[in-house]
Amino acid sequence: MTSTDGRVAGAYLLPLLEAAGAHGIAAATLAQAAGVPPHSLEASAASLAARDYVRLLDAAAKLAGDAHFGLHVGQRVRMGTYSAYGLILLSCKSVGQALEQTARYERLAHDLGRSTLQRDGAVAHYRWASNYPGASRHLVDSVFAGVKVCGDWLAGMPLPPARLAFAHDGGGELLRHATHRDEYVRVLGSLPAFGADANTATFDAQLLDWPVPNADVSLYPVLCQHAEQLLAQRQTETGSGAGIEAQVHAAIVAGLRQGSARLASVAATLAVTPRTLQRKLADAGTSFQALLDQARYGLARDYLREPDLSLVDIAFLLGYQEQSAFNHAFRVWAGTNPGAWRLQQLQEKQAGLQACAGHA
Repeated sequence: MTSTDGRVAGAYLLPLLEAAGAHGIAAATLAQAAGVPPHSLEASAASLAARDYVRLLDAAAKLAGDAHFGLHVGQRVRMGTYSAYGLILLSCKSVGQALEQTARYERLAHDLGRSTLQRDGAVAHYRWASNYPGASRHLVDSVFAGVKVCGDWLAGMPLPPARLAFAHDGGGELLRHATHRDEYVRVLGSLPAFGADANTATFDAQLLDWPVPNADVSLYPVLCQHAEQLLAQRQTETGSGAGIEAQVHAAIVAGLRQGSARLASVAATLAVTPRTLQRKLADAGTSFQALLDQARYGLARDYLREPDLSLVDIAFLLGYQEQSAFNHAFRVWAGTNPGAWRLQQLQEKQAGLQACAGHA
């Protein structure tokens, strides 16, 4: 996906229009100032070009005379802003799982940039790489403010402030004014370090284990399967080489849940021959076995978080005839056996709950 063909879902545009409306800026006025087609801002529009969204964000900030317009857009973000994957976030057990799914399904809401999450011992790093590095600081500000709002909402309480670093200059000369710095702290919880190499939030890794109150976890598998189908459809429509990977991944996940995920059955689902499917995957730089392992590893982690599922049950659900085969594969993927991984997750969850109680 390049910065010239990316899209933004209509739902993701709404906070920007609401923030502009709060300053008395009509949609037609904003469209004219940004040089985008007025019909692209209509409520019925399914999406608009990502480059147009960036133009609208900058134009609205200028028309409003709001030095923190991006932050104020992010404050208006709700779970529905994230389109289909917002429902997945509501079904996640923990803050960490929600961030993992954000990295996976973010593109269903927009092609403005990509999230990654890394756990490094006692700390965790969330990073957002913009597809529009030349855009104003309002883009990055809006993304991180939105993450903060939804993170607090999912956790059911304000999360402890993260250590933030942004690649932009924070407004340059504006940073000399205390009121300008204070607004960053008010919205984000802390003042970012500006002019950094990347846009990151670094925080205590225990926060990843904080539970999501009232999460409807029973819907999680169904919603993920639906999201995978949407992802495959979207990537196919863009002509991306990753389209075939997403299609196969979705078919494998669906197949495993139905008891079969062999090459022949997946190829039949996609209406191609096994040999054609293997060739397409090779052209995309991957293989059926690699995608099968990826899908199994993802499902294994979800299943291992379910205390009622035995290792024998999980092995069966992943399509293994013997638990020993599952144990061997998981050690290759995770560097430890599934029983030890499950125990570690349980201990980290308990530590997270204790931390949560301590901050309540």
